[in-house]
Amino acid sequence: RLTVIDLAGSERVKKSGVEGAQFREATAINRSLLALGNVVSALAAKKAHVPMRDSKLTRILDGSIGGNCRTVLLVCASPAAENAQESLSTFEFA
Repeated sequence: RLTVIDLAGSERVKKSGVEGAQFREATAINRSLLALGNVVSALAAKKAHVPMRDSKLTRILDGSIGGNCRTVLLVCASPAAENAQESLSTFEFA
């Protein structure tokens, strides 16, 4: 089984200035990334409960994270100095 998902990156709403439907999409992306981070943290800590049902993203990835599988995360980061904090945050997440 191969699952490929484009996480679209975290959305800095203040920085991008998005509104309306784009704001709601950015908010949903951030919630999904937070839920994914919670799942990865729970798996790494070998917790009894892993919150796989907290978002649509983690439900889709249910059979692809943890257990008897291999998971790879590809990260794209900007080398520009003005994006240094976002790039660092991306690497910490990965």
